[in-house]
Amino acid sequence: MNEIFSLVLIGISLSLDAFSLALSFGTNEIENKYEFMLSTIVGIFHFFMPLIGLTIGKIVLNAFNINPNILIGIILLILAFSMIKEMLTNDTYSFSKTFFGMILFAFSVSFDSFSTGIGLYAITTEIYLASIIFSIFSFSFTYIGLVIGKYAKKRLGTIAELLGVIILLFMGIVYLCK
Repeated sequence: MNEIFSLVLIGISLSLDAFSLALSFGTNEIENKYEFMLSTIVGIFHFFMPLIGLTIGKIVLNAFNINPNILIGIILLILAFSMIKEMLTNDTYSFSKTFFGMILFAFSVSFDSFSTGIGLYAITTEIYLASIIFSIFSFSFTYIGLVIGKYAKKRLGTIAELLGVIILLFMGIVYLCK
């Protein structure tokens, strides 16, 4: 029981960045089908990334000396600057509506699951249970973030968009400084 509680807490913490990023994307009035599709892709990534991290993560990170925080930070900053450009030019922000955009979104919020997978055996031997828990929480948090973001956009308009950009910039800088 203690092990499941630990996995739930890890699942929640791994899903918080998905929630924050989804909150900012939700301000772009994403249609319901895209909310569900994006949430599902994020959930799938959070299932497989710990498994991939467990099997090849140590080799890749050691061989190429990649700092995952810098990679995530750069991706978040690119997304923030894309949103700023959209706000300034009044272009329709469709990054997350494309398949590539959804994959990039899912990858950026799931990369921490990859690194968690590297040390997952130290936490549990129930690797698939852990991946299922991570997947369920990330799907749920992403969907809730998108819905709240859409509601905030309707209530707060441009202020909600600006808040989304600030969240992305802040998270990008935090990841770069880790």
